[in-house]
Amino acid sequence: MKESTRVLLALGAAISGGVLIGASGNGSFVHAADLLTPIGTMWVNAIRMTVIPLVISLLITGVASASDVKAIGRMGGRTLLVFGLLLAAVAALVIPLAPALFALLPHDLAARPPLPAGAAEAANQISSGGQQQTASAWLTSLIPSNPIAAAASGAMVPLIIFTLLFALAIARSPAPARVALLGFFRALADAMLVMVRWIVLLAPIGVFALVLPLAAHVGAGLAGAIGFYVAAYSIGCVFVIALLYPVVAVFGGIPIRRFARAALPAQLIAFSSSSSIASLPALVESAELGLGLPKRITGFVLPLAVSTFKIAAPVSWTMGALFVGWFYGVPLHARELATVAFAAVFLAFGVPGIPRGAFIMLTPLFAAIGLPAEGIGILIAVDALPDLFATTLNVTGDLAATAIVARATERRSDRIFHPRDSEFQEA
Repeated sequence: MKESTRVLLALGAAISGGVLIGASGNGSFVHAADLLTPIGTMWVNAIRMTVIPLVISLLITGVASASDVKAIGRMGGRTLLVFGLLLAAVAALVIPLAPALFALLPHDLAARPPLPAGAAEAANQISSGGQQQTASAWLTSLIPSNPIAAAASGAMVPLIIFTLLFALAIARSPAPARVALLGFFRALADAMLVMVRWIVLLAPIGVFALVLPLAAHVGAGLAGAIGFYVAAYSIGCVFVIALLYPVVAVFGGIPIRRFARAALPAQLIAFSSSSSIASLPALVESAELGLGLPKRITGFVLPLAVSTFKIAAPVSWTMGALFVGWFYGVPLHARELATVAFAAVFLAFGVPGIPRGAFIMLTPLFAAIGLPAEGIGILIAVDALPDLFATTLNVTGDLAATAIVARATERRSDRIFHPRDSEFQEA
């Protein structure tokens, strides 16, 4: 049985059982459901303990390896620039639109679950701090005086900035030091991924233990709210997919109809398999035969894009943060949403290639914006359906980025690119 199927069954059982317990009005049953809460909290804590070392190791190995322009050439730098600009554009689009969508949800939930221990104080502290903090103080806080303390407190933006600077320093270090440091952080990332896979295997148990007490207290309103979140997340992915077609037409020089026809086979594979890697052969064929992109570009950009470029991250992270904030009654303002956008642009390159890897990376970010990490369990539980749309968006973004890189390479060379050929020819 697939992992997503097991999680969905656990989610369905938890919601159904919790609603029945709540409807019964039996205090003993509700108390028995609450006894499962520590199990769910332990599962969430297990996720949280792996995230900081995983984020640091993946960012360092990715940036220190890929930022060496001499090693990957001008095409590599151009590719990374296109990835970053597309992620920033999606984040800038989603951040203002998503709150308006979630404003449609009723603000008077019949019975909101209580914030976990410590979460209420953190939310109040961040909320009050956001009102009093000046622009100068915010800019100063971006450079951590103690990166270890920043990691311990979950201050993600300063931690990301320090990690990026450290990774660039490694890339500029002498070869022996660079090889030794990269070897260490690759080994650390591999070990953390093994631990994360163990934790993901326990997802059905953790999800059931988290959702059953919530459903017992909230009732049928939980199912309706989850349905809204799934619909909003899926619609957001489809919306960004639709916007990529004119973006490719403008910046990639490929007509919308032609790009849509070429992208369709890979999109169908992505939607049916929920795997970007499985779509890679179809992506290569679509890029080279359907769009006529040169092999030297598709052979470099597409494998890199499939493994590191997650254009759906700004959509999934923003929607997830807003849903958890609404569910627990924690308002998210411009400062918190900007933190989500910043993290989505840079951390998207470090998302591990495991089921629900994107949401696992969210746990320290939630702490930074005052949301309870327990909300991650709910997002993981309901991710099976919207993940199909997110994977389709990622695959479409991979092909779009490849087309834009090819057009940028054409403009920077003294060659003429013939769409039906697989190579550039000298003018």
